[in-house]
Amino acid sequence: MAQTKPAAKVAANAAAPAPATATTTAAPTAAKLVPTGSDITFTFKQMGVPVDGHFKRFDAQLAFDPKKPETGKVSLSIDLSAATLGDPAFDAELVKPEWFNTQKVPQATFQSTSIKALGGGKFEAAGKLNIKGQVRDVVVPVTLAQAGGTTTATGVVAIKRLDYNIGDGEWKDTSMVANDVQVKFKLAFTGVSPL
Repeated sequence: MAQTKPAAKVAANAAAPAPATATTTAAPTAAKLVPTGSDITFTFKQMGVPVDGHFKRFDAQLAFDPKKPETGKVSLSIDLSAATLGDPAFDAELVKPEWFNTQKVPQATFQSTSIKALGGGKFEAAGKLNIKGQVRDVVVPVTLAQAGGTTTATGVVAIKRLDYNIGDGEWKDTSMVANDVQVKFKLAFTGVSPL
């Protein structure tokens, strides 16, 4: 790439017993992202040669109980202006309208619509990925590992850059910059229930 009633009535309602037929599903508790243990990278090919990039700033919100994944929610926001290819000249290109257009759309986001358990600490998070105002449905494979009170979610998702208008104009030529992009993530959280 060249680169988120009056007080008396409330008290009375809080004290009233729930109807016997009501079932309550407790929402999973919110986990806290550990930035120092987290990373999001991307890889694409330019003229057939792999090029690695890195997002320096992002945030993730997770409410998840591994025993009830279907009640979980995950959202991710990535500061596109903090993307780097390791070269200041290339990084200056990334923020331009042809690429991430960070002046107009500074963030990419993912919002889950469902989470499904696959067994063995593996899950699928389906949701909406929004980059440059282009929203696509994606399914993100996630592997969870736990150690010392930290839960680490890892995975790789493949996207097509042209689906999101990344590389407009002359850069639509996929012989120069390939359409396929691999996004790799490692997100560390505290506050997730044991697997």
